[in-house]
Amino acid sequence: MIKLITFEHVHKTLGQTTVLQDFSWHAAKNKITCIIGPSGCGKTTILKLLAGLEQPDAGRITGTRGMRVSCVFQEPRLLLWKTVAQNIAFVLQNTVPPARRQELIKKYLDMMGLYEYRDSYPKALSGGMKQRLALCRAFAFPHDLLLMDEPFKSLDTPLRLGLVRQVARMWQENPRTIIFVTHDIADALLLGHRVIVLSACPASVLDDVKIDVPLTQRNVLHEPLPANHARMLALLQEENERHFPAL
Repeated sequence: MIKLITFEHVHKTLGQTTVLQDFSWHAAKNKITCIIGPSGCGKTTILKLLAGLEQPDAGRITGTRGMRVSCVFQEPRLLLWKTVAQNIAFVLQNTVPPARRQELIKKYLDMMGLYEYRDSYPKALSGGMKQRLALCRAFAFPHDLLLMDEPFKSLDTPLRLGLVRQVARMWQENPRTIIFVTHDIADALLLGHRVIVLSACPASVLDDVKIDVPLTQRNVLHEPLPANHARMLALLQEENERHFPAL
C-alpha cells in the first residue's frame, strides 16, 4: 500500500482571505509532487501547513506525524558568518554523528560543484552558488520530507535547468518525499512524478497529472511533456483571465 500525505477538507483563512476551503489533496511518500498555480493561490500556505508552521482552521492533515522536515526557499537563507562547509555542518550537529558529518558535507558539495569553496563565506558566492549551497544543506539534513518553495525563481534558464537535474539526481540516490512549489510549468514537468495545478484562492485542483517518464530521460520535448505543458498553460491563463479580467 502506498503511503500518503493527505489534506482532508482543510480550511485556512489568512487575514480576510480564504486561502483553502474544503481542500482535499494527497501526495505519495518518497515521490516528487509539484504544485503550480496563480500567484497568491495558497501554494506557500500548503507548505507551511505541511511544515507545521500554520495549522488548519478546520479539516485535518495526515501522514506527516514524526516526519523530519527540511526546507529550501526562494532566498538561500544562509548563515553569513559561517563558511560554506559550516553552513551544512550547522544543520547536522544534532542529527548526524561527528564522524559522518564531513562525509556528507563533501558528498553534497561535490555534487553541486562547490567543494573548492568549502572554506569561503557566502558573501564570496554568486546568487546561483548560494542557492546550490542551500540545496546541499537541505538534502544533507536527514529528512523525510523536503519542502521546496520556488528555489529557482530568480535564476536564469540554463542554471535553473541544471539545478532541476541535480535535484533529480540527489532524489534518485536517496528517494524521499518532496513537495516542490514552482511557477514554472517546465520545471514541474521535468521533476515531478505528479503535477498538481491549482486554481486561484480559495484553491481547488484544476488538474492532476501523473508522469511515468523516468527522471533521467526527461526533456522539454519528450512526450507527453509538451502536451501537458500546453494544457497546464491554458488552464493557468484561463484562471488568470477569470480573476484578473482585462480592463
